[in-house]
Amino acid sequence: MRDGIDYRQKGIILIMVKTGIHIRFGRKQITISSKRVWLYMFVLILVTFTAMPLVYVVVTAFKPLDELLRFPPRFFVERPTTRNFGDLVLAVGSSSVPFLRYFLNSVYVAVVTVFLTVIVSALGAYAMTKLDLPFRSALFSLIIAAMMFPSQVTQIPNYLTVNGLGLVNTTWALIIPKIAVAFNFFLMKQFCEQLPNALLEAARIDGAGESRIFRSIVFPFLKPAWASLIVFSFVSNWNDYFGPLVYITSQAKKTLPLAIQSIAEGGSIARAGAMAAATFLMTMPTVIIYTVMQRRVIETMAHSGIK
Repeated sequence: MRDGIDYRQKGIILIMVKTGIHIRFGRKQITISSKRVWLYMFVLILVTFTAMPLVYVVVTAFKPLDELLRFPPRFFVERPTTRNFGDLVLAVGSSSVPFLRYFLNSVYVAVVTVFLTVIVSALGAYAMTKLDLPFRSALFSLIIAAMMFPSQVTQIPNYLTVNGLGLVNTTWALIIPKIAVAFNFFLMKQFCEQLPNALLEAARIDGAGESRIFRSIVFPFLKPAWASLIVFSFVSNWNDYFGPLVYITSQAKKTLPLAIQSIAEGGSIARAGAMAAATFLMTMPTVIIYTVMQRRVIETMAHSGIK
């Protein structure tokens, strides 16, 4: 062509002209302006730059020891190996407490905490927004006030409460303080306010009880909110190091962050591969959870009033 280039293959024609890109599928044509092309390229560069640390974590986990210690370091791995994961098991595990036990402890604490906080936050949001509760405004004000205090301020009261309940050195000491979180409740409430009252009244007229309404109408409606809450809560509990350090004294009940910290404290060069594998194992579950739930997270941010 005079002002562009045609690429014909399997009935697809791509025409690059000064005004942008034209893609033709048979009779259908898609036009992308030159400004949008530059925007896409800029976003692609930002995404690539943002993803580089994650890619580096992945490739580093499969580097042999000589490549880990090479200077200057290289970004990609030349001779991939899985030996680092075996070194991790040997570095952390012992005859009494294997490495898999630490991993399962972290999975159990994170999954149970996420499940309970989703249920409690959804029930509280529904009761606060759609039921006629006494002192509803005062209760919500207390919740907002609780969000203003950093977690370090509440560590001592939390420990005194857990110790008073006799839960020290139990997995419930890591779960119960994380169930009723002010931010989780606020997120659910903001989304629950968009539920039409007429829909709930229609269900009550049909004879549905509050439990049936919550199971069949409210909880499915809150799916984007609790999907986002799953991501936030899982990441927070999976990476929690301070809680197990304070509440857990038994080696068999410790979680993965504490086990990995023992590798870092060793300071041995031979453990560099084990540390790379540990970083990979700590990072991948959170990436997988967010990848699965990312569409719901974006939807929640768009509709809940949180920008």
